[in-house]
Amino acid sequence: MDLWRPCWVVFVLGVISLFCSVRAGDIVHEDDLAPKKPGCANDFVLVKVQTWVNDIEDAEFVGVGARFGTAIVSKEKNANQRRLTLSDPRDCCSAPKNKLTGNVVMVDRGLCKFTAKANFAEAAGAKAVLIINNQKELYKMVCEPNETDLDIRIPVVMLPQDAGASLEKMLMNSTSVSVQLYSPLRPVVDIAEVFLWLMAVGTILCASYWSAWGAREAAIEQEKLLKDAADEIPRTKAIVTSGVVDINITSAVLFVVIASCFLVILYKLMSLWFIELLVVLFCIGGVEGLQTCLVALLSRWFKRSGESYIKVPVFGAVSYLTLAVSPLCIAFAVVWAVYRNVSFAWIGQDILGIALIITVLQIVHVPNLKVGTVLLSCAFLYDIFWVFVSTKFFHESVMIVVARGDRSGEDGIPMLLKIPRMFDPWGGYSIIGFGDILLPGLLIAFSLRYDWLANKTLRAGYFLWAMFAYGLGLLITYVALNLMDGHGQPALLYIVPFTLGTFLTLGKKRGDLKVLWSRGEPVRPCPHIQLHHCQESNEEK
Repeated sequence: MDLWRPCWVVFVLGVISLFCSVRAGDIVHEDDLAPKKPGCANDFVLVKVQTWVNDIEDAEFVGVGARFGTAIVSKEKNANQRRLTLSDPRDCCSAPKNKLTGNVVMVDRGLCKFTAKANFAEAAGAKAVLIINNQKELYKMVCEPNETDLDIRIPVVMLPQDAGASLEKMLMNSTSVSVQLYSPLRPVVDIAEVFLWLMAVGTILCASYWSAWGAREAAIEQEKLLKDAADEIPRTKAIVTSGVVDINITSAVLFVVIASCFLVILYKLMSLWFIELLVVLFCIGGVEGLQTCLVALLSRWFKRSGESYIKVPVFGAVSYLTLAVSPLCIAFAVVWAVYRNVSFAWIGQDILGIALIITVLQIVHVPNLKVGTVLLSCAFLYDIFWVFVSTKFFHESVMIVVARGDRSGEDGIPMLLKIPRMFDPWGGYSIIGFGDILLPGLLIAFSLRYDWLANKTLRAGYFLWAMFAYGLGLLITYVALNLMDGHGQPALLYIVPFTLGTFLTLGKKRGDLKVLWSRGEPVRPCPHIQLHHCQESNEEK
């Protein structure tokens, strides 16, 4: 399986270019191009339009409230159920010919001003206006620059074209259709965010201990081999740990370029077929990750099968346990791919994603603090640029558009951990990108490997404090999401300063910074696993 190791590095660079913490379904929007003024100062809020056909509850539609008009109630119990009627003329660009008293009127977008439609409808006695857009997307209804002192006292909501077609069909095929309008508030904290936080922290915790355990076992084995060979081959170099890829400064810097190019390609080519391609790549990585994790766990009980190998073309030597587990992993990934649009598919996506992240953190290592600092600093700038600064060049946040899959016709890309929002009336998912776990996880796993090699206690080491800093940084990310009304936030903006800052501060204070920065492992007397360091020192003397 070692033939696949270099491929992992390429795949990781592709995966970690897709990270951001986004809360789906923003319900409050600001728009600098439509400034507030008297009579036109509402926030743009999403509005639920519940329908009843012949007094039987039917479909629910979602629209967006206008900048003008009265505010829409937030509680369903305070919303009035009113009869729905069509305007005549349909665009309501002149006084309606039909009676609208006490009704909600549905009008076409037409060519006149939105405020003119609202004024005509209100004068005819309408209690609310539903304006049907001529496209499937919603449109923010604003006031004209020359309109002042508006006094529209009924709510105005825009619905997409398909919702309008459904409502018109209801009106044509029934004796009465009633609607009620309300805009429920999103809870300040949803339990989904708590579980997502636990998933991210728990994934790094598991991956760090597995990485440190593997490094310690390899160190013991190397030390034993070097001690046995010390008399016969005094200039033996250290044996490189099999299957581990160390990141260097060059690859850390190139990450920004590669990830940015990949992100722009995704942004430009975002479509249904491209999402399908990403799903295939995700399944390949998920199968490998799930297989690696299961083999590592099951080998404790099936040791003989884990240590017995058979030669397989292309893949090389493969254990019998791996051959037994692989079909199950492939079947799991295929089932998820086929049913990924059902309501419970997020469970399979999270299982594959967590297994992939843990396996990557086991394979890819940060050798020292210098490389970790360069990598996280580049990722910090990358995350901020593609979430915030990209709006200046692309007129929208590239990272958020890609993460949500806005142009694909599907519910976002698969390279995310997600949990449905459980007590949110608007539904949606709380999500976190792989990179928000992978990149800090590389540094945190390095801290535990260092602590174990240096025989440091949990409190005197760096791992505990690095984990605490990561958890705090991620927590502040979710606080920022709530303070920003659900607008997407770059998680590494908060995680990197906490995690990296804590590591650098503690290293400086404890006097370990020089060793952490350059060597990445404690100085030990010869002979040791890093025997060549001792030999080089002796040669210098």
